[in-house]
Amino acid sequence: MQIQKDKVVTIDYTLKNDDGEIIDSSNGGEPLAYIHNSGHIIPGLESALDGKKAGESVSVRVPPEEGYGLRNDALTQVMPRAAFEGVDNIEVGMQFHAEGGDGGMQVITVAAIEGDDITIDGNHPLADQHLNFDVEIKEVRDASAEELDHGHVHGPGGHDH
Repeated sequence: MQIQKDKVVTIDYTLKNDDGEIIDSSNGGEPLAYIHNSGHIIPGLESALDGKKAGESVSVRVPPEEGYGLRNDALTQVMPRAAFEGVDNIEVGMQFHAEGGDGGMQVITVAAIEGDDITIDGNHPLADQHLNFDVEIKEVRDASAEELDHGHVHGPGGHDH
């Protein structure tokens, strides 16, 4: 069975930056299961997997535009420490959820601290980076009607409820 829209795909993967450092990997853990063309993985990896079958391996270098995007300086701003009410110890690298301009949730990262000025960054930590994936396709199957309705995979490698 080939990978195409609405198929459940289960993969083992390793993600490296251009320096060869491992950023993320499923090795030693559960494989990743997702519904193809549902927006759960980055577009560049998804398109590289189109038409492949279980048992195949894929190595792909995904440009930022097809990964986590190009860095947008408009997503960086300085906030007063008072905006972090209830947080006693703020440190560079801490992440918070904030409401984005579209009403959805966005992860922001504390990028710098200067006195009571806290610089936050709403860019994804991997923005502007090429992403190098080594992927082994473990399984390809039809998604159930329930999985398609819920928008995620159920069972091993997916969601249990």
